[in-house]
Amino acid sequence: MKSISALIILLILTSCQITETIQINPDGTGIVEVVQLRNENSYMQLAGDQYAHEDVFKDTTYVFQDYIKKYNETFVKYTPVEQQLFQKYSNVKVHIKNSSFEKEFRTVMSFNFNKVSEIPDLYKTEDYVNDIKNNYALTAENHYYKIEYHFDGTVFKRSVSVTNEEELQKTKNQFANADPKYASLKLTQSYVLRYHFPKKIKSVSNQKAIISPDKKSLTLEFQLSDCLQNPEMTSLEVVLEEIY
Repeated sequence: MKSISALIILLILTSCQITETIQINPDGTGIVEVVQLRNENSYMQLAGDQYAHEDVFKDTTYVFQDYIKKYNETFVKYTPVEQQLFQKYSNVKVHIKNSSFEKEFRTVMSFNFNKVSEIPDLYKTEDYVNDIKNNYALTAENHYYKIEYHFDGTVFKRSVSVTNEEELQKTKNQFANADPKYASLKLTQSYVLRYHFPKKIKSVSNQKAIISPDKKSLTLEFQLSDCLQNPEMTSLEVVLEEIY
């Protein structure tokens, strides 16, 4: 089973490009968007002959609240704390397009917020939808890290913390036990943060961040496989200039 799990990670995750964009307005409101895109060149190298035999088409858009309403009988069975967690995702919008004919496999998740601390961990959205649809217990989930965001008008923080060391170690083992031949492939597996602020950037905790000429935006790129094995490396603190 380990080899199958490792192959799944390689086929699905290491051939993927993820871009997380946050736009913060002067009044603290804004929008966050996460785009997960399968890189076709990378996936073709990994899938081999199976690439030409794909037969998939899905094009759907939903708002998380739709599932709370549709499966309300299930929703009300959750504890108040769990219901509150789901409600945090209620306005998350998801668009999924998987087309083997067009060779486009893309998931876009977006959320309009009144303040940065309202931003949910969008990467868990589809898992929570499945929980409601199938009446799963949240305690059965295998998420091994969480992402939180904070902004006080001057300091922005993206805080990532490991919540399940056992699952993290399983992921590390899957990469370690993967077939060495995949290491020689030229795969695109980027994880990019693009943040736009209402004031100029004074400092960034990660020195690899590229700051725009107007100093109000930054771009920071990681290798996706590195992030999966060390999610805390994507934590970030950005200090903005004070306006007098």
